[in-house]
Amino acid sequence: MTIASIILAAGQGTRMRSKLPKVLHKIVGKPMIWYALNVVLELVDQPPVVVVGYGADAVRDAVGDTAQYVLQEEQLGTGHAVACVQDTLASRVDTVLVTFADMPLLRAESMAQLIALHQEGSSPVTMTSFLGDEPRGFGRVVRNSEGYVSAIIEQADATPEQLEIREYNVSAYCFQADWLWEALGKIPVSAKGEYYLTDVVGLAVGEGYSVQSMVLEDPTEGVGLNNRVHLATVEKLMRARINQKWMLAGVTIINPDVTYIEPEVMIGQDTVIQPNTHLRGQTVIGKDCEIGPDTTVIDSKIGNHVRLLASVLEEAEVADDVTMGPFCHLRKGAVLKQGVHMGNFGEVKDSILGAGTKMGHFSYIGNARIGKNVNIGAGTITCNYDGEKKNLTEVGDDVFIGSDTMLVAPVKIGDRSVTGAGAVVTHDVPQDTLVVGVPAKEKRKMEKSD
Repeated sequence: MTIASIILAAGQGTRMRSKLPKVLHKIVGKPMIWYALNVVLELVDQPPVVVVGYGADAVRDAVGDTAQYVLQEEQLGTGHAVACVQDTLASRVDTVLVTFADMPLLRAESMAQLIALHQEGSSPVTMTSFLGDEPRGFGRVVRNSEGYVSAIIEQADATPEQLEIREYNVSAYCFQADWLWEALGKIPVSAKGEYYLTDVVGLAVGEGYSVQSMVLEDPTEGVGLNNRVHLATVEKLMRARINQKWMLAGVTIINPDVTYIEPEVMIGQDTVIQPNTHLRGQTVIGKDCEIGPDTTVIDSKIGNHVRLLASVLEEAEVADDVTMGPFCHLRKGAVLKQGVHMGNFGEVKDSILGAGTKMGHFSYIGNARIGKNVNIGAGTITCNYDGEKKNLTEVGDDVFIGSDTMLVAPVKIGDRSVTGAGAVVTHDVPQDTLVVGVPAKEKRKMEKSD
């Protein structure tokens, strides 16, 4: 049996009051359509078909080649949107899963259960619902005496008695494909001139089918969004879900309410995440680390036994046993090898600090290659930009850089050499040499006892 997915993403979302298509508003760092796609990717036999309309080009650019696309040129309702896909899918599938891109909290496990329930039953349509106390504008699910669905009543059309129903339509459906294409042509036009997908449930009931609705075990999966208030609610629920996953996997999160972990982040066992920490993008964190408080890590790789305090890391790499902070900044291309220590207010960009190196506070290292066991005194600066291009600073192993040294690139400092405090180094320094002054000049050769 061939299963296909249709994701409806054509609406503007006028209540969002935004020039951005609704499905591109972000939930925990990802466009909400990203979640809808990831739910179905492992369940279907071909790339999902995304129905686009408003902001179609922007949606295509955001999703990429993960999906196929069909354009709904006129916004004539959800039934019309699904009908636009008929030519793309009609001859190739047996079962069609239809979901909405603005329902990011639906889980893949639930959609797998929906497909299984549909395949076990005899009805051409199986739907999804949830029980709750907050209607949020959802249609009410009316059941007959045998417990099957007899109708979906939109909130605007419901009687006072029907408004008391606390089972709501989630708008996630599984269809028998050939029946669906025929049923779509029978949907009556609404007073607004639109064709609603919910009406196919009534068509199935009218044909004598017993329509089942799978009630979601977790009602928060059914929370959709239409405005920025809903956006904040869904953001909070998704963050809580992600944080819970990591806590159950062996990560300690001191205060989940103020911890922000995006969905593609990976975290090792027995790591502790302190409050006000943001872990973003494709960040990977090892085991037995302590991250935060007040730390942001973006698209970075962190080793084991690392301590980051009140710091920012962007596209950086940190090896095992590194300690940083508070108030350090690793910019793109920064690499800290094993056992490096960075003091307060240090910044590193596009540079490598060798194993065991210690970098004092108030220092800036840019476009540099620093050796092993180097001492970088407080206030050290690599003067890497000459007004036209960035230049390289190279520092050998076991070098001592005195406080307030300026390394004017391009420049090389040989192994075991020393710069005096306040030195301005404009020329290469050989191995085992002490330089002092402005500009720095050789004072003497270093003895091994030095």
